[in-house]
Amino acid sequence: MKKVRFLILGLILFSSTSFADQVDPRLEGLFSTLLISKDLETIRSTENKIWEIWFEHPNEDVERLMQIGVTRMNRNRYADAMLIFTQLIDNFPNYSEGWNRRATLHYLLGNYEESIADIEQVLNLEPRHFGALSGLGLVYMQQKKLSKAKEAFENLIEVHPHSPNAKENLSRVIENLRVNII
Repeated sequence: MKKVRFLILGLILFSSTSFADQVDPRLEGLFSTLLISKDLETIRSTENKIWEIWFEHPNEDVERLMQIGVTRMNRNRYADAMLIFTQLIDNFPNYSEGWNRRATLHYLLGNYEESIADIEQVLNLEPRHFGALSGLGLVYMQQKKLSKAKEAFENLIEVHPHSPNAKENLSRVIENLRVNII
């Protein structure tokens, strides 16, 4: 943990303003591919390329810290991951993936309102962030706010119309809304 704190301190001292991940010019073509492709392999490959771009940052230390945070989150070391993601956000507030990863961590911890707040930041920076839109729908499902979940999944499908998870989750929400009406 001392190494992580030292790396975070270094980022704070030597941070500079740079272009955010969501303004990368490669994204336009990739999102166009998501809109038109029906080939599952092409869709998965395109999604992966978009995730790679979102993860990228001009400062290699930011990427390294992000990877450490993700690893800590995946190993249930939530306090460490929260510290890392929060410091990344504090120092690089235009780095949408920092917000997205912290939103995911809040979701895992059951902090749904905090997750929503972070997702809103992601979507302010990158309205096409299909991961954040999916996460928003899942949070609203957990909260039993099915109309809001439906809207989130519909917004996701506008950006990524051939996402199998989005369609499946939207169908589940619509069915639950139907059952609740009857």
